[in-house]
Amino acid sequence: MPIYKMDGKKDGKQKYRVRINFVDTAGKSRQIDRVAYGKEEAKELERQLTINLREETAPKMTLRQLYDEYVSVKQYEVRENSMRTIKARLTQYVLPQLGNYKINKLNSSILQQWKQYIEECTNDKKPTEKISFTMKKNIFGEFRALLNYAVKMEYVEKNPLAIVGNFKNPYEEKKEMDYYTPEEFKTFIATAKRQAEDAESASDNIYEWNFYVFFNIAFYTGMRKGEINALKWSDIEGNILHVRRSIAQKLKGADRETPPKNKSSIRDLQMPQPLINILNEHKSRYSQIDGFTDDWRICGGLKCLRDTTIQHRNEKYAKEAGLKVIRIHDYRHSHASLLANNGINIQEIARRLGHTNIEITWNIYSHLYPREEEKAVEILNKIV
Repeated sequence: MPIYKMDGKKDGKQKYRVRINFVDTAGKSRQIDRVAYGKEEAKELERQLTINLREETAPKMTLRQLYDEYVSVKQYEVRENSMRTIKARLTQYVLPQLGNYKINKLNSSILQQWKQYIEECTNDKKPTEKISFTMKKNIFGEFRALLNYAVKMEYVEKNPLAIVGNFKNPYEEKKEMDYYTPEEFKTFIATAKRQAEDAESASDNIYEWNFYVFFNIAFYTGMRKGEINALKWSDIEGNILHVRRSIAQKLKGADRETPPKNKSSIRDLQMPQPLINILNEHKSRYSQIDGFTDDWRICGGLKCLRDTTIQHRNEKYAKEAGLKVIRIHDYRHSHASLLANNGINIQEIARRLGHTNIEITWNIYSHLYPREEEKAVEILNKIV
């Protein structure tokens, strides 16, 4: 709902255009344009137009119409992959049951029935299983954000989901964080190296080396999968690895190169010598290929590795090495756990992982830090 400064004045007051964007009851995008003279008058006009629009529109607006307006705004605020997740959760689990309800008619009873419906939903990939507790909470979170938008736009006074509350499961046990110890990773990566060395042809050989390099980068830097896939040789400057982009593969059409997950994810990582050596050797392999430039992907060349193939190699190497299979994301945990267990400051771990704030890192890894109760008491005992 912007206010634009225009040319012209009246009675000494600046001319402004007040514009209100909204979605009508037919689901079409509309605008209201008005002119006011004076900054305060323009703000007051905007306020009155918003109130009038709310009184006229809110009683008629359905949840589906609110969703259409919400995604049209949200798509400019989040990454494309995140937008895909938001839309999937709302269209699959919220709109089928509640889409035709007027948003001002959503009450505790209706929403409690919706929660019961979600409790009975099954996993699409495993129809015999109910959707996980974590997934239920994620769905609730997206629905709450949608209704928070309605409150922000003053379509409704308060969010009715706040009264109903999120899903709860007192029997849900907190899953232990999965990761490889340094010894386990050495066994895993040795298997990956043998796989690359045993490749039959030169082309197969360099392709298999890509996976070896990928898992080394994951363990030694804690980077996200999409960030590693997006790395180019030009991102290396001495012993520094510049993290500037990410690759999303689950969107419709071709791969999307996007900024990293958040502002904090744009970071410079100092690399340890073992990783520097591995990357130097890998670049030497690629340098033998005609047309090679620093604009090629570190893991993949002209095109990054496929997520499904990375997971396949992950499972294969682990099984051949006699290790448990961990997720690709768990290499971030492996990196952070190694640093935390060696007393590295939690703030540095948060920076290396690209977390938006230290609280996220602390909530995940605080249990890895040794208790210092005895040390604290020893210090206090010295005070006489």
